[in-house]
Amino acid sequence: MRGHCILSHGFESGPDATKVTALADAAERAGWTHERPDYTDLDACRHVSELGDVHARIERLRGLARAAAARGPLLLAGSSLGAYISGRVSLEVPVVGVFFMAPPVRMGRAAPLDAANVPVSIVHGWDDELIDADEVVAWARPRRATLRLVDDTHRLASHVEASAEAFASLLARVS
Repeated sequence: MRGHCILSHGFESGPDATKVTALADAAERAGWTHERPDYTDLDACRHVSELGDVHARIERLRGLARAAAARGPLLLAGSSLGAYISGRVSLEVPVVGVFFMAPPVRMGRAAPLDAANVPVSIVHGWDDELIDADEVVAWARPRRATLRLVDDTHRLASHVEASAEAFASLLARVS
C-alpha cells in the first residue's frame, strides 16, 4: 500500500457518483486504498443552510482523516463541496496532497477555500456556471497548484476520465 485516499462527493451527489468512482478506480490502479464517505444525510439538512450541514461534513471528514493519517500517508480529494471540505480538513490533518474538482473558492459567509502547503492538483471547467474559472486560477497561482482547465461546466461530465488521469498523476507525484 502506498497510502490512503478519502474521496468526498459534491453536494446532492453521493459516494457512488461517477467522478469519485473514477478517482477510486485510479487510486486502486496506483496501489492506494480509498474510501468514499456518504454525506447525503448532511446535504438533506436544508434547515442549517442551502448547502446542508457543511460544518458536520467537515467534522465527519476530519474524524475519518485523523484515523487514516495515523495509519500512513493520506491524500484528500473532492468534487465541489467535497473539494471545499477536503481543503479545510487538510489544514488540520497531515496529508501528502489534495485534489480538487470544481472547487468553490468562496462560499457566501463561510471561510474562503484554503489548503495545506502540499502538492495541489485541480480540474476545473472553463464554463463552470457556479464557480468562475478566473477565481480558481487566481487561487491556484500563488500555491503553484497544478491546474487543468477544461472545456466543461461545473459537473465536469465530459471530463471524468481526464479528471481521473490528473488524479493518478498526483498520486504518482506524491508516492
